[in-house]
Amino acid sequence: MSQTVRLGLFYGAIFIGGGAASPYIPVWFDHRGLSGAQIGLILSAPLLARTFTAPLLAMWADSFSLRRTPLILMGVAMAIGYGLLAAPFGFAWWFGLWFIASTMYATVGPLTDVVVLARSQRDGFNYGWPRGMGSVAFIIANVGMGLILARGSPELVLVWITLAALAVAIGARYLLPPDPVRAGGGVAALSERMAGLGELFRDKDFMLVVISAGLIQSAHAFYYSFSTLAWRNQGIPEQMTGVLWGVGVGVEVAFLWFMEPWRRRFGARNLLVLGGVAAVVRWGALAMSPPLWLVFPIQALHTLTYAATFMGSLQLVDRLSRPANASAAQTINSALSGGVLSGVATIVSGALFDSIGAKGYFVMAAMSLAGLAGALRLYGVRRLDD
Repeated sequence: MSQTVRLGLFYGAIFIGGGAASPYIPVWFDHRGLSGAQIGLILSAPLLARTFTAPLLAMWADSFSLRRTPLILMGVAMAIGYGLLAAPFGFAWWFGLWFIASTMYATVGPLTDVVVLARSQRDGFNYGWPRGMGSVAFIIANVGMGLILARGSPELVLVWITLAALAVAIGARYLLPPDPVRAGGGVAALSERMAGLGELFRDKDFMLVVISAGLIQSAHAFYYSFSTLAWRNQGIPEQMTGVLWGVGVGVEVAFLWFMEPWRRRFGARNLLVLGGVAAVVRWGALAMSPPLWLVFPIQALHTLTYAATFMGSLQLVDRLSRPANASAAQTINSALSGGVLSGVATIVSGALFDSIGAKGYFVMAAMSLAGLAGALRLYGVRRLDD
């Protein structure tokens, strides 16, 4: 089996769980009797904490000799956390377990990106191919879980994501290469890991990239948390929600697999700006509760609001970091995109959904506009001109 396929299968293990959890875990919490505000609080807490948990987990991950070892351990922790959610102990119990499992899940992705980016540069393959395989798994989970929920209990969401977490643990051991954390082998001292982390936080250009991208990416919060419920209120059935999510991720896969030559010519800064423009349009349109036939082309904008923004920020962060702090750089980028900014947006989304329904998307459009303004400032950063 080729290295690209092995890495793609591991991304698939990650996203087969996320593709079910992202749109449908709110349905599971709703089934357990929680309000929109309570769901928003549970979903937002690990996001808010990621500003602190992500760098700490990155430093912890770099304390191992091999990059895959912490991924194995985090997969096991995720499976235990998701499995224990089934116990009917109420809000505090669900809050704590979701916090732990979600924090682990959010860190697995950027740590995997470090491995795959390094391998793609060394072995000469397109990073988008294995990453796109993960997106295909996300589509399968979107559509499959939607079809299951059309006939089955929301409790099946929990079964799905628990099994997926076990697949992450097993896949990390048998699919990921035994790449060392340090080029010369061994384990980096704590002082060395702390120095690399501090260097990133002091870098104004790096912080401008991650905050700009974070604003655009975190504007997906209302969509991730409440699109299923908002569309259900419009009369769109849950199985169609899976199809709509699948359309969005389908165009993302096409972008990752087939747009590599264009993406290289277009440039990382331009990708980030394009993603910001598309986000303003997408969320503004969904705020007006368009008919189902119009939602499909709006969903196609996901290739820009997510994929273009993701690839642009990934490349910019890679250019502004060093191998010694690459894990920290990508986890900080992910932490702001899906961390404190996304956490605040998710809390706000819960209150917005309870009060004004789909019109809460207008606030997400405003966040995207702020991220776009920051992305435009990157044209003045000379370190990115090469």
